[in-house]
Amino acid sequence: MTNASAMTALQSLSATNKALEQTQARISTGYRVADASDNAAYWSIATTMRSDNQANSVVQDALGLGAGKVDTAYTAMNSAHTVVDKIKQKVLLAKASGVEERAKIQAEIDTYVAQLRDSIGGASYAGSNLLQTTGATGKVSIISAYNRDSGGAVSTTTIDIEFTNIRLIDSGVTPPAAGTGILDTTGTASGVSILNIDLNNLAGVTGADESTKFDNLLTDIESALGKMTNAAAELGAAKARIDMQKDFVSKLMDSIEKGVGQLVDADMNKESTRLQALQVQQQLGIQSLSIANTNSQNILALFKG
Repeated sequence: MTNASAMTALQSLSATNKALEQTQARISTGYRVADASDNAAYWSIATTMRSDNQANSVVQDALGLGAGKVDTAYTAMNSAHTVVDKIKQKVLLAKASGVEERAKIQAEIDTYVAQLRDSIGGASYAGSNLLQTTGATGKVSIISAYNRDSGGAVSTTTIDIEFTNIRLIDSGVTPPAAGTGILDTTGTASGVSILNIDLNNLAGVTGADESTKFDNLLTDIESALGKMTNAAAELGAAKARIDMQKDFVSKLMDSIEKGVGQLVDADMNKESTRLQALQVQQQLGIQSLSIANTNSQNILALFKG
């Protein structure tokens, strides 16, 4: 004899058990979409968004590294500008002083030049020195963004700083040879680089007379100071842009993480309430099945009697 009541109770209990397992899984994992079988579309979108956020994390690290390089270069550039300004003052003093004072003044200039070489040479961050490079061209590129278009193609955006704009010393030459840096390039007016100024020997300085030679030295020093000011401004602008981009990427990552959560995270309050209801429903289902089986056995007992 078919026990229709028992079959109905069993089907209802099976559905309850399945729903209970699903709810327990959501509470256990914290996700209502844990894999593609839960919701293929949401799972796919969330997986892509998580991948993009991992890329953004790398971008954030790159920006942090770039910020360190630029901060170091910016600090060293300002320090070097101060020292070159002192060299200018000494050259001006030498022009106004007698020949007998030049040796003392040159000794001070030599000290400043040594300080420049040391501070610029030490302006490295993570093995990179933006102020002491070589070559006519080149740039430092700091990854600032990871982009994905509507078609799924990805690309990166960079913050670029041209070496030719900020190079102070050419690392590819051996002193006292002239280089391509602001401080070791041959001056257009004097024919002497800032790092090779020698007041004890003005023969190599361009100029019809001693006064002109000093003026030409001062002209080249002023030119170098102007270029250093521009370089510091470029580094400062890059620093500000990096800081803004770091803040943006951080907020973007938070936004993406929130978006992923809205797609796949379980509502724990809702799921907890649902769990309690399903547990009660499960107990009722077990009781219903037991009653259905008992009724069937009672009917069979009547026939046997």
